[in-house]
Amino acid sequence: MAHALYPGSFDPPTNGHLSLVERSLDVFDRVIVSVAINPGKTTLFTLEERLALLVECLSHLPPGRVEVTSFSGLTVEYARSVGATAILRGLRGSADFEYEYQLAVINRHLDHEVQTVFLMADYQWFFISSSTVKEAASLGASISGLVPPAVARSLKGKYGG
Repeated sequence: MAHALYPGSFDPPTNGHLSLVERSLDVFDRVIVSVAINPGKTTLFTLEERLALLVECLSHLPPGRVEVTSFSGLTVEYARSVGATAILRGLRGSADFEYEYQLAVINRHLDHEVQTVFLMADYQWFFISSSTVKEAASLGASISGLVPPAVARSLKGKYGG
């Protein structure tokens, strides 16, 4: 069985993230969506909030095919520890590719057994990032259709309104 690890900060999860998970189930038997713990990074949502949002937003997917976890340390080491043979990454454009390619090369150097697999974002999510969603929400803009309803409610709670 092919297992993939989909790591990220997911601060917050967007429809682009969810689309990637759903589409990855056509390729992998199981996908572990894991919130990376980075003490040096300031997040809007706590680790617990991000985990809860992911669990709620992915609950419609087949049981046993998607797991939500968190980790700290090297992604490739965590992938190995959970039995993932691939690290799943989403690409929106050339800027994403440059960054992701650098990560893929170092991960390949650290462990030849774990592959990096890139999936292109669906065209309707190509322009969405967690950062732009947070900025729009903080300024009172409608983020309907960019994030799942649970995330929209949570963002309203964080920013008021």
